[in-house]
Amino acid sequence: MRRLLHIPIVHGPAEMGSARSTVHRAYIGRGGENAWERSRLAIAGFWDAIEAAMDSLHLDYRKARLYQDGLPVCGLEEKIVRDLAIQGVPNYRILLKLTERGATLEGTEDPDLLRAEYALIMKTAGGAIDAGGSEGAGTAQLRDLLDQRDDFIARRIDATLGPGQIGILFLGALHRAVEKLPDSVRVVSLPQMLQSQATLAENGATPG
Repeated sequence: MRRLLHIPIVHGPAEMGSARSTVHRAYIGRGGENAWERSRLAIAGFWDAIEAAMDSLHLDYRKARLYQDGLPVCGLEEKIVRDLAIQGVPNYRILLKLTERGATLEGTEDPDLLRAEYALIMKTAGGAIDAGGSEGAGTAQLRDLLDQRDDFIARRIDATLGPGQIGILFLGALHRAVEKLPDSVRVVSLPQMLQSQATLAENGATPG
């Protein structure tokens, strides 16, 4: 049986790169600058809690494989993670920390699908898609791309996660990739993992 620790995530401003200013304008146009700032602070607090929880896990990271929403299969995965960690992106900082503990980083996404989604998001956020039927078409396209991304992510995990290993998947909350995994992959949440390790510790066993 293979295990996958699934951590639903939210994306923060630091991950948006060149799209940040466009998305920022669209966001404050709907909710105002105060709403943007409240969102930013809430996301920062969310990642502080995730990092603290990950630090409390007792895993043999030499048997762990890391999967990240938005990280393409490209041969430059380690450089991308290190560069974004240095820039202060919190989930990439966690990924870097886990690789330093022995975990193996895996490219997770189809780069062509990521580029297609990025282009569509920029078009939508920039106001190029009008209200009404065009907006509905854009939303349908985004849903279709998300479904294709989830298909790829599930196949990628199945192909790279070996017997006796544990995968750690950081995946946006709208994704459904875990539902597409084969039955041979047992999916657990971070609270379940923490509770399981606490129970083992109470019984004098060593978490694995």
